[in-house]
Formats: sequence, structure tokens, C-alpha cells
Amino acid sequence: MLDSGKITLIDKQIMWNRLLAVVEEQAQVCQRTAFSTIVRESGDLAAGVFDAQGRMLAQAVTGTPGHINSMALAVGHVIDAYPVETMQEGDVYIHNDPWMGTGHLNDISITTPCFHDGQLVGFLACNSHILDIGGINDWSSSTDVFMEGLYLPILKLVDGGRVNESLIAVIRANTRQPVETVGDVYSLMNCNAVGCDRLAEMMTEFGLTTLDLLADHIIDTSREAVLEKIRALPRGTWTSEIMLDGQSEPILLKAALTIAEDGITVDYAGSAPMTKHNFNVPLCYTLAYTSYALGVSIVGDIPNNAGSLEPRRVAAPEGCILNALKPAAVVARHLMGLMLPDLVFNCLRQALPDRIPAEGAGVLWNLRAVGPWHSPARFDDSFMVGLVTTGGMGSLPYRDGMSATGFPSGVRGGPVEIFESMSTIVVWKKELNPDSGGAGTHRGGLGQWIEMGNALPEPFEIGNAYERILFPARGANGGSDGLAGDVRLDDGRDLRAKGRHIVPAGHRVVLKSPGGGGSGDPRQRARADVARDLEKGYVSLAAARSLYSWED
Repeated sequence: MLDSGKITLIDKQIMWNRLLAVVEEQAQVCQRTAFSTIVRESGDLAAGVFDAQGRMLAQAVTGTPGHINSMALAVGHVIDAYPVETMQEGDVYIHNDPWMGTGHLNDISITTPCFHDGQLVGFLACNSHILDIGGINDWSSSTDVFMEGLYLPILKLVDGGRVNESLIAVIRANTRQPVETVGDVYSLMNCNAVGCDRLAEMMTEFGLTTLDLLADHIIDTSREAVLEKIRALPRGTWTSEIMLDGQSEPILLKAALTIAEDGITVDYAGSAPMTKHNFNVPLCYTLAYTSYALGVSIVGDIPNNAGSLEPRRVAAPEGCILNALKPAAVVARHLMGLMLPDLVFNCLRQALPDRIPAEGAGVLWNLRAVGPWHSPARFDDSFMVGLVTTGGMGSLPYRDGMSATGFPSGVRGGPVEIFESMSTIVVWKKELNPDSGGAGTHRGGLGQWIEMGNALPEPFEIGNAYERILFPARGANGGSDGLAGDVRLDDGRDLRAKGRHIVPAGHRVVLKSPGGGGSGDPRQRARADVARDLEKGYVSLAAARSLYSWED
């Protein structure tokens, strides 16, 4: 057993790295064993280890900011509901409360107390996206959270090693995909169990009886490292606003970012009030993507934990769209939440013009399809599938934006072969959309051009939840805007960006995701870069001539 007085800084750093390895294995187990394609193929999940006080010590690299950063608060909510002195080895807790988890009911959170030599030493927590949790099957029309599926408060799923089969039965009875949904719950429990085993092995190896000393080191070191970076920044307050498509009317988001000695605060006062539609955002999700934007632009490679997150603060008036109150409809909270990095970047660009990207596509352009496996259609013989698709990232002041990327979500685009194998849908075309990246000294990333239809002579249904059709990604520093998105049928009929649509038999959906904004004067783009874009088909000859003054 290590004497606390003899644990060196090197010992602590080695143990910290081991914690990072523990949670990464935890996340990889979740991804490998998940039933949902968005988890298994696209990595829409998070995993982390917490100390006995509920402070997050480490999170896996595998995962998405919406899950990762909001999960930091989850264990504290569990401890509030079930005090640690009431917990026993073999307990597992479950919930999908949008205001205590990741912002909507489709994300289930699992928390597992971890015991070592009979003593509670910490917690393993994880969450992932569940494709169907019941509720209405129209992804745009819910008007309160109770329409959006099964709402689970913090409950004990496993009591001393004994699974609550009644609760499992409730979950199974409230989803259109009982095998997949219950399978994902067990996948989450399993990855926590693996994480607990690895944590206990680590503590045995290093002779630890508690994580207290290591936890204090991780949190204090990380906090100070972030504050050191913040102290090197200019002081002041910068403001920005962004207009989004919304549904019945556009949505205005505003931010005021203040850099001070003790941290950075982003205040969203002045943003639109809660909407009757379902893209209201619980504050935990607002915090998640605000923290992420500050992290990638300022914090850099300092790992996420309670200490590194502490200097990043968020304020939003209760009842605004970014601090929605229960029972607001929130299933599409990502439509606003994923746009927050651009809003934050627009503030930061005024203070740090040499490192901040132009606006990007932001919101994922996911394909959701429902239809019959066979004709005639039967409810119990239908498919429900989802495929993550992406647009272009805004360019940085020193390089082009990435094309067809999930930034800022971190969700990867899934293989169309998996999508097709689980449905009768055929993806006939999936390629980069030429001229969709905003022109500039550095070009914005390209969006995608996708066409899909049913292989059966049957109609099928798609659900749209898209942004950047009315208001494209704006360029920066003289760069051009990215190309707006577009979704329609192959006969030219326009489809609403948010809604449920029947695709007639024999027709295809044509989807063009948005491009990212450019940065800098397009006429200053290097000739070799324009030539390369022409060769690869990223830019048409007509666009090269008009935007970049290209001469053959």
C-alpha cells in the first residue's frame, strides 16, 4: 500500500494516465456492444470516471461533446437522489431526464457505484443515444417533453446485483424497438462494469485505498492549467448574434463573452424565448457545447474533468430557448445546441482573430427513414433506421475547413452499407457537393450531395430536422458564405427542413448539406490551392473564374 506522503508527482501522473485508459476502454466496450447504429457506427456516447464525491476525474476521448460535457453533472444528480451511504456493491442507476442528462429523452444515462475492498471509491458513468424511446413518430411536432417518449427519473436499475425486471419490462413496453433499446441498456451497464473492474485493478496495482489524493491532484492541476491559458488572453467582453432557420419563425441567439482573471463567462441574455416547437435546450446541453467551444479554441489538450471545466461558465435567463424549463419539448435540442460553438467563436474571433474558424454547417443532417420491409406494410414488419450525415466546417485563418465533418458534434458519419442492410433503402449517391464551401484565402469545407430511395415499389417516410437552409454559414475576414443546404424530391418538389414527409414509390430524396464559410479574401488564395480544388472537383471552373480570378 502506498504511503500518501511517498506518492510522487510522477506516480500521480501515471495514475492519471491510467484513469484515461480505463475510461477509454469503457467507451470502446460501449461502442462495440451497442445495438443502436448511431452509437456503434457513429460514436454518439460518453463514458467517465468520478470520485466518491461525484467529481468527474476523466472522460473518454471516444464520444461527443453533448454527451461528454453534460455527463459531468450527472453523478451529482444521482447522489442527490440516492445518498452514497445508501449504496451497496452491485447497484446500478438509470435515468434519461433531459435536465439532468444530455438534453433529451433519447439519451439514457447509467451510473454505477464502484467498490474496492468493500469501500465505495468512485463511480463509473456512461450514456448513449437510443434510436427509439417511444413517443410520437414525428420528429418535428412534439410540443412538450411528455410527447417525446418514456421519461425515466433517476431509478435503481440493479439492486445489489439483482436486475429490476419490472423496470426493464417498462422500458421494453415503451419502444418500437424493444430488442435494440433493452440491448443498449445492457450495453451501457456492461461498459460500466468493465470500467469498475479496471479501476479496481488499477487501485490494487498502485496500492490505493481511496481516490481522494489523486482526485485532488487531477482537479487542482487541471483548473490551474486552464486558468493559466485564460490569463494569457486579452481581457474584455465581446458580443455576437446568429440567426437560425427555426420552424414557424427564425430564431435569434445572442451571446456576450467575458474573459476575466478567474475564468470565461458566456451570457446568452437576449436570445429568443422558449418556442412551442421541440428544439428548446436544457441548460446542461447549453453548458456542454459552450464548454466545448471554449475548450477547442482556448483550453487545447488539457483533459476534461471537474477542474478543467470549472473556469468555463454559462448564464442564460430561465425560460429562454437556451435555458428551457420542464416540460418544454426538447427532442431536437441539438438544432440550437450545435450552433452555439459558432456563436461563441464569433465572440472569440474579435479577441483572437488568428485562431478562430468561420461559421460551419453546425447541425448534423441526419437521415431518418421508416418503412415496410415487405408489402403490404404491417406495423410489426417495419424498419426504422438512422444515418448520420454531415456538412462542411468553417475555414480557419490558416487552413481550409474540413469537408463532410461532424464538427462540432464529434459524431461520425455512418457507412451507408449499414444503413442499407437494416432497411430497404438504397443510397444511390453520396459525394462531396462542388462549390458548397465558402470561397476565401482558405476555403470552407464542402457539404455532401446524397440521394436515396426505396428499393421496393413502396412509399417510405423520412423525418427532417435541419438548419442552415435559410441562413447559411457566414464567412470571416472577407471570406464568402458557405452554400446553404437544400432538401427536395428528385422531381424538384421542395421539402420542409423540419417535418415528416412521405416519399412516393419510385422517387428519391435529394439532400445537399451546407458548406462552411471561407476565411480571408478569395483573390488571395494560392494558385496551387485553386488548381488542386479544380483537379479534385471541389470547385467548378466557373466558380474558380468568378470567385478566385482563375485564368486557364
